[in-house]
Amino acid sequence: MDSTQLGLLALALGIILGAGVTLIVALAVRTRDRAIREQSREVSPVLTAALDAIDDATAVVDTSGAVVAVSSSGAWLGLALGQALEQPELRELVKAVRFGAPAQSRTMRVRRGRISDDTRLVVARAASIADRLTLLIVRDISEQERLQQMRQDFIANTSHELKTPVGAIGLLAEAMESALDDPEQVRTFAKRMSAEARRLGQLTGRIMNLSKLQAADELTEIGDVAVDEVVAAALEQYQVQADSAEVALVRGGDRGMVVRGSATILVEALGNLIANAIAYSPHGSRVGIGVRGTPDAVEIAVADQGIGIAEADQQRVFERFYRADQARSRRTGGTGLGLSIVKHAVSRHGGEVRLWSQPERGSTFTIRLPRADAPAGEPESVKHKKKGARAAHAA
Repeated sequence: MDSTQLGLLALALGIILGAGVTLIVALAVRTRDRAIREQSREVSPVLTAALDAIDDATAVVDTSGAVVAVSSSGAWLGLALGQALEQPELRELVKAVRFGAPAQSRTMRVRRGRISDDTRLVVARAASIADRLTLLIVRDISEQERLQQMRQDFIANTSHELKTPVGAIGLLAEAMESALDDPEQVRTFAKRMSAEARRLGQLTGRIMNLSKLQAADELTEIGDVAVDEVVAAALEQYQVQADSAEVALVRGGDRGMVVRGSATILVEALGNLIANAIAYSPHGSRVGIGVRGTPDAVEIAVADQGIGIAEADQQRVFERFYRADQARSRRTGGTGLGLSIVKHAVSRHGGEVRLWSQPERGSTFTIRLPRADAPAGEPESVKHKKKGARAAHAA
């Protein structure tokens, strides 16, 4: 066989082999397309619409682990159409119920999204809904976990805080009994017992107030509240404490502002801010209480010239029983509940509390509340209080 014939034979074999490979590829593509079409028929538009009606992150996954349908609420998990499940924990759960196995639910921690290191506590449930498809539902329970932890911390902290004055009263009572022959010692112990009893009463009262604020969905008694009255009442309540600490209380800003809510709760909230400002201010300094009105809000700011709050503590000062300066709080009799009460009281009024602070430069807490229209006619009590407040301010 000469070279020409060999060349023709090689060409023929090449053509045959090329045709065979082309045929194999075409068959594979056709098989894949048919599988996709069959799969798309199984994931009907009705099912896709139903997934969007579910609040939890929901997806339908095929045998290869790819997402073939996903709810709009699944974005936070990184669930994307046509993409594989990123979280290995979810892949294992889907694999466990594949091909008709019983549905399973597991509590696990999974990574949020595709690249984030943030993890969330979830309850994931997987169930087979067809020969080749698995329904996956993921519910984020991280907030429930946080609330449960807060409840446990609250109970533990409350028990700890109550033990201190109760234990002190018990010890002082024993000391008083042993010092019955010394009237001066008895008076000293009695004075300290009274201080601990006041502290215990203050603590239990604040715990009850905080519990009420957290338990109530809405304020039960609301009305038009004159901000001037709230400021005047709070200043009057803590004037003696300010005089004792040699701290001047200075009032300024706009007058005649009105908000909707409970005057009693707002006075307590503002009073807590004033009391804190006095407690953490040096002798001879000033605490300013200013009011500013905007078209839609009223801002009440309490500024001090005290020790300030470190940036690391500023996000936590509104937590129950949290104290940025433990030793100073003990000396001043603080319960660690004042700012938490402020936060919840203002939240119940549809407002917010803002904080600015720098160490050694002081702190400013600002209560921001929705503004209400002023009543057409002011009661005489309001006019009288305003007049008295102006006279005191001028003095």
